[in-house]
Amino acid sequence: QVKPQLEEKEGKTFDVFTAVEFKTQVVAGTNYFIKVHVGNDNFMHLRVFKSLPHENKPLSLHSYQSSKAKHDELSYF
Repeated sequence: QVKPQLEEKEGKTFDVFTAVEFKTQVVAGTNYFIKVHVGNDNFMHLRVFKSLPHENKPLSLHSYQSSKAKHDELSYF
């Protein structure tokens, strides 16, 4: 659901877009920190917000970090 949001912000499309790891943080909803393989040896870390169920809002790409490697630790940002 967040791939098109990231592609719009980056101004490019990703042929490969595979989540390989994630962590969660409970706030007034849930933050998901997701390590995504985007092709070759390139990875990105995404922060995706899922609102509370009664708000009925779509997943939102809050922020991201590019130029990550497979071994980079996924941390809260």
